Formats: sequence, structure tokens, C-alpha cells
Amino acid sequence: MIGIKNGDDRIQEYLEFAKDIALYAGKIMMEYYQKEIDLNYKEDKTVVTYVDKEINHYLISRVQEKYPEHSVLGEEESFKKNSDYVWVCDPLDGTGMYVNHVPVFVFSLALVYQGEPIVGVVYNSNENKMYTAIKNEGAYCNDVKIHVNGKQLGDLGYKTNIEIFNNKILDEVSLIQELKPVSKISSIGSVARSAMAIAEGYFSCDVFSGTEHGNCDIAASYLIVTEAGGKVTNLYGEEQRYDRDIKGAIISNGVSHENMLEIVKKYILK
Repeated sequence: MIGIKNGDDRIQEYLEFAKDIALYAGKIMMEYYQKEIDLNYKEDKTVVTYVDKEINHYLISRVQEKYPEHSVLGEEESFKKNSDYVWVCDPLDGTGMYVNHVPVFVFSLALVYQGEPIVGVVYNSNENKMYTAIKNEGAYCNDVKIHVNGKQLGDLGYKTNIEIFNNKILDEVSLIQELKPVSKISSIGSVARSAMAIAEGYFSCDVFSGTEHGNCDIAASYLIVTEAGGKVTNLYGEEQRYDRDIKGAIISNGVSHENMLEIVKKYILK
């Protein structure tokens, strides 16, 4: 993948901008969390709320004001320019959990340059935990450096999160059956939240078959996990761009990434 544009000395400024957006998103999330929320459903039958749309719209307005030459690719709304710089956002990852008042949801935002995330922020407003990364500068939670664990598939405490979607990309049930003897399995309802658990060393792997706009779900997570020492590929083991749709993802501590790929490939349906 292509690196950061030579001479772009605004990288820290971009991170501070992303953190400001994240704090606003967290405020909106918590303001509406305990209220009854009107639901709508997208074509893939996933949930969208006023909160998703409000945060997404706020991001676009701020980018248009601060970086009008940049694009925004949001899960609910986009602002497209002919730009190498794209802000890729999932305003509320874990909407299904959010609307059922289960505190497993986060805000996710990455700045992607020519397909590669160079700034990433994931904000867990439930715990006031701000995960951040700049390319080649490590990963942090509330400014404390974080790192993946060193567990191998089969080790005691190896944990895999598998998000189950209403699609025909992956046979998750059969995959879980094979993984049960060698890994603890969860499905917490937010791939970005799971990825942060990997970056901090609590989980070891996440298998994400993805939905449309799956890059919005994991663009920031890609950077934070890899900067924490982990590895992220698509379901076929390939690198991928994050300014367009992706072919799912395996997000891991890197130790048993290839082993997990070989297992997952057996259950890819298309």
C-alpha cells in the first residue's frame, strides 16, 4: 500500500480533528442511549437510527468546513470529491446493541490516503476510552500505548469474535463448530469494539464477513490493530484498500493469522 503523502505535516492536526468529532459523537450517543429510538432498516436489514445519521451529517459538515478538498465516505451519507484523502466513518458501530440498550457500541473514523488508513480513532463512550493511531507511530488508548497479545490458536484464553450477518458470504455456524475446540467464541455485535479488544490484548481474533460499506466498519480498526502489532487482511489473506467496499476481514494479533485464514477459507460461500 501507498504511504503518507510526502511533506504532509498536518498528521497530528488530522488526529486532533478526528478526536473532536469522536467526542461529539459520544455525546450524541449517550444523550439518546436511554431514550426510545425510532428505527429504520437498510436494504441489508441492518438497523439505522437518527443518531447514526446525525453523527454522519455532522462529520460531513465539519470536513466541508475544515478540509473542503477531502472526501467523506460514511456508512449513512457521503461527500465525494476527487481527492486522495477520504474520511471513512462508521458513526455508530453496534447499532443493534445500541437500540437494545446493551453498552457495546463505538464511533469509528479513519483518514485514508490513497486507500490506506493514516489516522484512526475509535471512541467507546460507555467507558470514555479513546483509541487512536497514526501510521508508524503506534496505537494508544487514552494516550497509553497498547499492544496485542501473543496467544496462538489453541492456547488457553485465545478468544475469537465472529460477527454473524444476514448474508451469504460466510457459513459462520460451521466455522464456529470448527473453532470451538481451539478458541473461546463470542459475537458481541460490534466489530470495531471487538477489534479494540484485540488491540489491547484481551481478544485474539475477529472474523468479519462484512456488509455493504464494511470498510466504514473497520478502516480505523485496521490502523489501530496493526499499529498495536496485529495483522488485518481480507478473508482471502490479501491487503485491501479502505476507500471502497472490502471483502470482509480477519483481524488478529498476527500470531495465528495464517492458520485462521486456512480455516476461514473452507467456509466462504462466495
